[in-house]
Amino acid sequence: MKTLIALAFALTMPVLQANAAAQASNAADGPVVVTTGEGVFKQAPDQAWVTIAAESRAKTPAEVQKLNADAMASVMQRLKSVGLPAEAIQTSGYELRPEFDYVNNKQTLRGYYARNSLEVRVDDLPKLGQVLDVAVAAGATSVSGIRFDIKERANAEQSALQRAVADARNQASIAAQAAGMRVERVVRIEVQREQTMPPPRPMMAMRAEMAMSAEPPIAPGEMEVKARVVMTSAIR
Repeated sequence: MKTLIALAFALTMPVLQANAAAQASNAADGPVVVTTGEGVFKQAPDQAWVTIAAESRAKTPAEVQKLNADAMASVMQRLKSVGLPAEAIQTSGYELRPEFDYVNNKQTLRGYYARNSLEVRVDDLPKLGQVLDVAVAAGATSVSGIRFDIKERANAEQSALQRAVADARNQASIAAQAAGMRVERVVRIEVQREQTMPPPRPMMAMRAEMAMSAEPPIAPGEMEVKARVVMTSAIR
């Protein structure tokens, strides 16, 4: 039975391929021009993510966990006090491990290390410096991995795509006119997806022992959202 099904499928495939080729030929019956369009939409970011961590050391696992839990509870409380909603604060990692000293090839347990890290979303960028300041003041020992983004990213991507299509259409018209022809219709548009998520912005880690006399200056700059299309146009 399986052999018969496989044979029927093998006999059907050439027919399907021929039909697809015929449909493509009918869609662009005559000369075509293929152009590539690119669109860029620029906007200042209005959202940021940052990793905030608390690190602790103690002689026993129970002690270090207690110290670390207290430190992180204080950090989270202070973050909420400056207006961050609970859903904007998410645990991103937790680590507990022993630490050793090595003297004369001998291993000696020094104590235990714990690290609890949060990924914090800031929707009000002017508050970002304040968020970092209060986090460190409350007991955070590391601030890193800041990343900026656009809240309405879908709208930004749509604007970039519209510009890419307009660019491809303009190039098609120019190419057709140069050949003494004109664009009759668009036959096909292929959108080439690109990963546009911005990478983390380099940022020096700030330690608790570094006194912070003022909020750190933050310069979010400007972001670019890009789109690219390949357009096939019938010309005559």
